[in-house]
Amino acid sequence: MADYPDVPEEFLARVRTRCAGLPEAVEERAWRGTRWRVGQRTFAHLLEVDGGKPASYAEASGLDSGSVLTFRATGPELVALSIAPHPFFKPRWAANVVGLVLDADTDWDEVGELLVESFCASAPKKLADRVDRPA
Repeated sequence: MADYPDVPEEFLARVRTRCAGLPEAVEERAWRGTRWRVGQRTFAHLLEVDGGKPASYAEASGLDSGSVLTFRATGPELVALSIAPHPFFKPRWAANVVGLVLDADTDWDEVGELLVESFCASAPKKLADRVDRPA
């Protein structure tokens, strides 16, 4: 695997903490960055864009360098986030994937809610039903 820059430890720790309590969620190294899965479905992917690479993430996010988190959304939330301005972005590679540029102004409570919703959109119903969802 190529040597890519890691996301800042603070961002990794914050996402890791929010995913740790989700039933049967697994953290693993991705082709670039870190991803969280439930079963065979990725519900969160955290990576660093560096020097415009990976190009697909740089193009979608508008970043040359920086940290991004992608996750799944459904229904009205997907529609709203797909057209929301920065720090959100809509990648082209999957209909229900949305991205978020992470920085010093990131609302980590909102990230936690988005990760829970992404997990529930990706998990089997029996696992999703075990999760306390945002109101």
